[in-house]
Amino acid sequence: MHRKVIAPSVLAASLLLVIPASAASSVQGAPGIGDPYYPASGNGGYDVSHYDLRLQYQPKTDLLEGTATLLTTARQDLSRFNLDFGLKVSEIRVNGAKARFATSGDHELEVTPAQPLKKGTPASVVVKYAGKPSEFKVDGWSAWQRTPDGGVAAQEPDSAVWWFPSNDHPLDKATFDVSVNVPDGTQAISNGVLQSQSSRLGWTRYNWRSNKPQATYLATLAIGKFDVTTGQTERGLPIVNAYSKDLGDNAGAARASVERTGEVAEWLEGVFGPYPFNALGGYVPNVPSSFALETQTRPFYSPKQFANGANVQVVVHELAHQWYGDSVSVDGWKDIWINEGFARYSQWLWSEKEGEGTAQELADWTYGLRAADDPFWQVKPGDPGPDNQFHGAVYDRGAIALQALRNELGDETFFKILKGWPAERAYGNARVGDFVRYAEKISNKPLAQLFETWLYTPGKPAFAPPAAASKAARSLQAAPAAKPVEPKSWKKIAETNTIHEH
Repeated sequence: MHRKVIAPSVLAASLLLVIPASAASSVQGAPGIGDPYYPASGNGGYDVSHYDLRLQYQPKTDLLEGTATLLTTARQDLSRFNLDFGLKVSEIRVNGAKARFATSGDHELEVTPAQPLKKGTPASVVVKYAGKPSEFKVDGWSAWQRTPDGGVAAQEPDSAVWWFPSNDHPLDKATFDVSVNVPDGTQAISNGVLQSQSSRLGWTRYNWRSNKPQATYLATLAIGKFDVTTGQTERGLPIVNAYSKDLGDNAGAARASVERTGEVAEWLEGVFGPYPFNALGGYVPNVPSSFALETQTRPFYSPKQFANGANVQVVVHELAHQWYGDSVSVDGWKDIWINEGFARYSQWLWSEKEGEGTAQELADWTYGLRAADDPFWQVKPGDPGPDNQFHGAVYDRGAIALQALRNELGDETFFKILKGWPAERAYGNARVGDFVRYAEKISNKPLAQLFETWLYTPGKPAFAPPAAASKAARSLQAAPAAKPVEPKSWKKIAETNTIHEH
């Protein structure tokens, strides 16, 4: 027997001939999307356009079984890509073929398809999995809350990794179909419109659809026993509200607040323009948390938000996010002011509308509450840092910044900007600087210094009154202004400060 010896250089050359060019040039997708606040969030190399989630949940055991189908497009030639997920995976297929997979880090799922993905081509990714969400922890923490009769996924900036695999960052928004099978007598609440409901062999399946781009942290799932109310707005948008049957003393106040969702949304349309989605509502599960969250089309409210009685202010805040935060989402988490400064200011506008204190009076009161040496004034709302992302300064100083802008521009131009921005950026993402440039374009005024002062400069800025008031004060040679009086709405607004205690 004669054996032919191939020189190493010849072998290498021959191998190059049989390896597809796409494989040779393919690279691994980055394990993060590039957000400096959360380096592990999201992934590089692809975009998701749609999530189809087919789930089954058993409340007694907290067992969640699922098949997730992700419709994606490669942004580069990919030999491997990551998903963000924490439960146990049994199988992954890419374009119908089984893929190899491994786990790394806290929630990285590394997927190696049988054939590399070529840039610009669509791919389907099917992930089969099962696990108990409450047992999965990141740094000892879980975004999944067990309830006496089920479980809830609602948290910011992350909740998806507890119940479905995803590209978990607001930069990659997608549409959703969420189909959930639960034992008869139990309901499943999610985003968007309930497409259908059917029962078979002791189980009931709920099919929800969210048909506009949605960030993964805004996807929500609540399973339990709820009292559900339905209605519609004057424009015919369906409203679905849900309340756990065991809210105790908070039940009445919760309903008295959330049932005003349609009224609040119609008012907000006058401020921010047409409502950007196809459904409305909210839900209040029996959870021990105290925060609320702007989950798209159907905000989540903790019962503790209503411990002191009805509070429509929290509904105003979360519904304002449907424009500022959900339709127009952050480009990176440092841009959180685009969400929270505007949602807080919408509460001040509601107070103004209700005759319980104008936005100027609330800004004056908020400004005067803290001395210049208070650490509050050291937080920069335009880039607060990951540890201060939900600091009160992002909300309150962020809202004062908007009142300062209103004083600078006058009501006509200011409200033109508030209404135009969500239309200009609908269903997309934005940085703080994008809003500044938009405001300058609409007002035809240089505004960079105003925003630099209020959003990026540590320390307590000077806060000038509106130009008209200042002129009147000068003409009367008025004495120093009297100490601001607490607006009637202040306590109810302050009660919603736990909104950001995520």
